[in-house]
Amino acid sequence: MSTDDRSDELLELLGQERVRQILAATSRDPRSAKELSEECDVALSTIYRRVEDMVANDLLAERTRIESDGSHHSVYEANIDHLDVDIENGTIDVSVHVREDAAQRFSRIWSDIRES
Repeated sequence: MSTDDRSDELLELLGQERVRQILAATSRDPRSAKELSEECDVALSTIYRRVEDMVANDLLAERTRIESDGSHHSVYEANIDHLDVDIENGTIDVSVHVREDAAQRFSRIWSDIRES
């Protein structure tokens, strides 16, 4: 996918009210699809469609929540620190800056050190 296509897809996604609601909800705490459906007051099938697109575009991360009874299910959490929209020389570019936990940050820094 070209940069222009990715930027177009991200802008289209972010233009959807449900996507923005899901991002806001999952930025506070990880949420299951059912929890998102109830919080956003929308059908579960709609949540699954939006969540799938958002995971594919790195806006959300899917995790597994293990309950005290041993059952487990997927939860989603916002995976971005911020978005940059750059408009220059007749093009629009959207950059997604994903969140890094301590282990990911250490691995990235270590990799950068080894490459230099």
